[in-house]
Amino acid sequence: MVGKNNSNLPPGFRFHPTDEELIMFYLKNQATSKPCPISIIPEVDIYKFDPWELPEKAEFGENEWYFFTPRDRKYPNGVRPNRAAVSGYWKATGTDKAIYSGSKYVGVKKALVFYKGKPPKGVKTDWIMHEYRLNDSRRPTNNKQNGSMRLDDWVLCRIYKKKNMGRAMEQKIEDFSTQTGTTNDASSSQMLKFPRNCSLSHLWELDCLGSIPQLLSENSYNSNFENQQNTLGNSGNGHREMEKIQLGEMLPYQHMDSMKFQASHSNAVLNQPFFMNPMFQFQ
Repeated sequence: MVGKNNSNLPPGFRFHPTDEELIMFYLKNQATSKPCPISIIPEVDIYKFDPWELPEKAEFGENEWYFFTPRDRKYPNGVRPNRAAVSGYWKATGTDKAIYSGSKYVGVKKALVFYKGKPPKGVKTDWIMHEYRLNDSRRPTNNKQNGSMRLDDWVLCRIYKKKNMGRAMEQKIEDFSTQTGTTNDASSSQMLKFPRNCSLSHLWELDCLGSIPQLLSENSYNSNFENQQNTLGNSGNGHREMEKIQLGEMLPYQHMDSMKFQASHSNAVLNQPFFMNPMFQFQ
């Protein structure tokens, strides 16, 4: 979405004014019928359009668009502005921000969000508006006496669409968590779960490691693992009662999901602490 290109602008021109500059050099000049530093902000009644229709009405802009627009009253005898648009409405959010030029109070900035539908059940969108008005824009005029619904002759609006990267990332994380949870739930009853962050002392408290001499032994893991393989390999077709696991012996375990281990023998019963070789080798 790109606004109209102004051929009078020099190459590489970018329009990024501050809040104070928008008030002092653009909105104030527009309200007093003085020329602006550059004719880059068109006069558009933005409430007669939906926000996604406004970029093509702008004179300049790629990701944000500026407009001078009038405001009408919501009720004939009130001072509330009418925020209704074609297919929705603009709703104020947050608190108004006072704009100063030096120490002088010169204007107000209000943030609004566009909702599709009718209040109060509108659907929030990613379209945002920053509305700038002069601090004396609501001075009494003859419009009310003449029966006019006009509240302000001119306010300055900046329209843009908020990037929705955060919401897309949350959806991806949720989908990944759902897939992972479905895979793990089927075998969760047969898995031995460990905390994500654990030290050797925690594993000893869980009786998942043998004593320090066994950990420091170079042949403890290899010899016990070979003996266990021989025992399982020589077993016959009949059902045998599994021998009790002695301290320092280890059942073959399959590494699952970085911190889960699943018993490869369905009849294994862990009655005593067993020795598990850590993921690194002690020197």
